[in-house]
Amino acid sequence: MIIVKYFASLKNIAGKEEDRFDLANGSTLNELCQAISKTNPQLGKMVQEKKVMISVNLDVVSLDHILNDGDEVALLPPFSGGI
Repeated sequence: MIIVKYFASLKNIAGKEEDRFDLANGSTLNELCQAISKTNPQLGKMVQEKKVMISVNLDVVSLDHILNDGDEVALLPPFSGGI
């Protein structure tokens, strides 16, 4: 089971704070994104267009990253700021 957490405006788009996806062992982050697209096409499109930063277990990774059972994936919207 992969836990996907949505942050900031993505929570509003998803309509919830998190999702759980049951994927085959060795699935990639890209395959998870395809599963997300099936449940929420708008979020899936944002991920595919690289408008969302993705981390797995607190590390920013690419879409070819291999997922393991129990991984926590965070989807973060674009942000800016500073001093």
